[in-house]
Amino acid sequence: MRTTTTTLALALGLAATAQGPMSLSLKQAVDMAAQQSYTVQSSALEAEKMRHRVKEITAIGLPQINGEAQLQNFIDVPTQLVPNFFTPGMGPEYIAAQFSLPWNASAGITLSQLLFDGSYLVGLQATRAVAQQSLEELEKTRADARNQAAKAYFGVLAAEEGARLAGEGIPLIEQSLREATAMLEAGFMESTDVDRLTIQLDQTKSQQRSFQQQANVARMLLALTLGVPQGTPLTLTDDLRAILNNPDESALSEQAFQSAAHIELKEAETLVRLQTLNMRNERSKQLPSLGGFISHQQVWNGPDFDPGGAYPFYPTTVWGVKLTVPVISSGNRYHKVRQASLALDQVQVNRTATEQRLLAEAERTRSQARTAFDNYRTEERNLLLSQSILERTSIKFANGASSSFELTQERANNLLAQQQYVQRLVELLTARADLRKALDLY
Repeated sequence: MRTTTTTLALALGLAATAQGPMSLSLKQAVDMAAQQSYTVQSSALEAEKMRHRVKEITAIGLPQINGEAQLQNFIDVPTQLVPNFFTPGMGPEYIAAQFSLPWNASAGITLSQLLFDGSYLVGLQATRAVAQQSLEELEKTRADARNQAAKAYFGVLAAEEGARLAGEGIPLIEQSLREATAMLEAGFMESTDVDRLTIQLDQTKSQQRSFQQQANVARMLLALTLGVPQGTPLTLTDDLRAILNNPDESALSEQAFQSAAHIELKEAETLVRLQTLNMRNERSKQLPSLGGFISHQQVWNGPDFDPGGAYPFYPTTVWGVKLTVPVISSGNRYHKVRQASLALDQVQVNRTATEQRLLAEAERTRSQARTAFDNYRTEERNLLLSQSILERTSIKFANGASSSFELTQERANNLLAQQQYVQRLVELLTARADLRKALDLY
């Protein structure tokens, strides 16, 4: 389509201006990825190439005009022996003669036109189908870019949520450590208790750093998916809770699947059309082809270089048609048609297999999304429960009713619950993104 050029220009313009800080919602991120990610830019260029390829093939069937000019100077004029018809029987049987002049020049123009060729007509339809295929590939690439951008966006939010949860526990552990240190100095606590809290604090800070590093890596992946330079400051404006509780996202697992509109099935159908045209092309090679031409030349010859002087240019004009009729190929064309017919059967089987695979993939991702949601709810309850137990144990420890071992054990349980919660959170968001892709909703 002609909008491809405009889209590509817009994408390149966005990429050129995406050097400063950027604030992005989830929708803005996936839309930007669909316009200017590196894979989309490459696919858009391929679609543009195919658009020009169609025009190139179309031009073959239009009038072709070629001009030609030539200048020659014979240093040695060609000499031929000819029968002696000047003095027959009185001299040599053959005499040397020169039929050319040292200088000659010519200029001409030829117009040719393809009148009928079955292969050309079918090939023209095929190139248009290939161009359509490139546009479908661009559409699929954009859907993949949206999916990748969504996953990277979710990855950043999930990692930042993990860092936040770990960070919330650090002040509480530091307070417990200060209290334990004071009690150790007063002789009411053993150094082992202080050591356990110190280890717990280091582990919590390490987990927070790990989540922060994961968020940084996810931001780099997001920048790559968006097609912006690495290091571009990205601020994500969507709230994680709002995304999790979005009714449209929650309803994905119950949404019906329309396989007929899926881009992969469209691609499979395009392959069927292309192979059908290929079979027609092989059959059309059994038909005659007809072409016409007209040519005009001006030719000059002379003993000295003086074009158009003493000796004028002489015209030569010719026109004609050429008919090529295939007669016998010893079975070559027949077997090519059979191969094309079998290839058509193959792509038709592939189309059916693609449709069934898409149905199975939709159900698989639907099941994964439901399972991921159940696992997420379970880990969310476990996290809240572990936090409640930790708070009660912390109060007991401060009142001397609980040991440092019990406190550190509950903090370890809480850290593990945080890790599992973030992991289930990522699994849920990823499953929803994959389900959206399987349903072809990007």
